Amino acid sequence: MFSKLAYSVFEQSIQDYHKYDNVDQPINNPFPKEKIEHLLYFKNWIDTVQWHFEDIIRDPQIDPVAALALKRRIDASNQERTDMVEYIDSYFLQKFAGTPLKPNAKINSESPAWAIDRLSILALKIYHMREEATRAEASQEHRDKCQEKLNVLLEQLTDLSTAIDDLLHDIEKGEKFMKVYKQMKMYNDDELNPVLYQNKK
Repeated sequence: MFSKLAYSVFEQSIQDYHKYDNVDQPINNPFPKEKIEHLLYFKNWIDTVQWHFEDIIRDPQIDPVAALALKRRIDASNQERTDMVEYIDSYFLQKFAGTPLKPNAKINSESPAWAIDRLSILALKIYHMREEATRAEASQEHRDKCQEKLNVLLEQLTDLSTAIDDLLHDIEKGEKFMKVYKQMKMYNDDELNPVLYQNKK
């Protein structure tokens, strides 16, 4: 099942990041570039670094200049994340390119890669909620509440994994088809963001 493969790669990426727990730690992708695992690992590494960017920027003592610089890094990371989703969808488009469609084939509300994007974020939620549920210095009440939340996340993992595998199975059988729309981010484009293009005058 593809979801099991993807989740195992996400877990490896998260574990590798937390060996250093440093947003500036360079990625050391262990998978060959021609493998889908390479894209999955890269995708989750971006998500993991951004998760910690979001923690850092919420520090009430953060220097405003540093916060602005970090916000720009978050914006760049968001764009990179979107690019990686599109690369993963390109893999599936190529994989299923020759699949004959059934007459009643339907389109799904989201592409496979955007569902996999949610699986990557869910892997991070599970990792960090498990940390909180077992944090020794936290109160028992805190750990119990986090364990309850972790149980919900694990249930969500089962449901999302099933949905992803069902979607890929339906596409493979020609019962659903992929249609990918490129993300048209306007705020990073100096031709589309009024603040940016007015400053160019």
